[in-house]
Amino acid sequence: MLLGFDRIAKLLDLHKPGELPADDRTRAAVAMVLRQGRHGMEMLFIERATHERDPWSGNLAFPGGKVEPGEEPRQAAERETVEEIGLELGSARYLGRLADIAGAHLRVRVTCFVYGMQANRFEPVLNYEVKDLFWVGLDDLMAAGRRVTAPVSFDDQEFDVPAIRLPQPGKPVLWGLTYRLTMQFLEIVAES
Repeated sequence: MLLGFDRIAKLLDLHKPGELPADDRTRAAVAMVLRQGRHGMEMLFIERATHERDPWSGNLAFPGGKVEPGEEPRQAAERETVEEIGLELGSARYLGRLADIAGAHLRVRVTCFVYGMQANRFEPVLNYEVKDLFWVGLDDLMAAGRRVTAPVSFDDQEFDVPAIRLPQPGKPVLWGLTYRLTMQFLEIVAES
């Protein structure tokens, strides 16, 4: 797939994402970061560190977190990205946003902002919330053979969920909110 930042920005602009209405859900925002790698466009993921009080402990995610009072969601995504992985998104290109999604098991609504950055312009500094950071090619994410139904644990319960098995050995499957945002993005760019 040949995709550049200009094309992705245009597709996201045509997408006209929806916003969930304000309610009592916790508001969160995340940053989907893309770069042009040696073998095509790549997407950044973090593996969350294991913490007893974190419901997403050990899962794959995009950098991000809670929107603080008086803060806009995009500001929160950018602030959290600096805090979690040391990436200043002011030097990246803002490409657009996805439609908001609501948590299936927790009362949270998430807004995802998409950025493009130059390859190899970033030295990660991971905070205590992040175990690892890595890049996955969009072609790998789109490969039908990577789509699985996987057993996962959440809140002391087992579920079989749609997921993507990533090419990196030893990584958990991509599922949940991050899976849904990734699939939303892939559906938008696949239309091109």
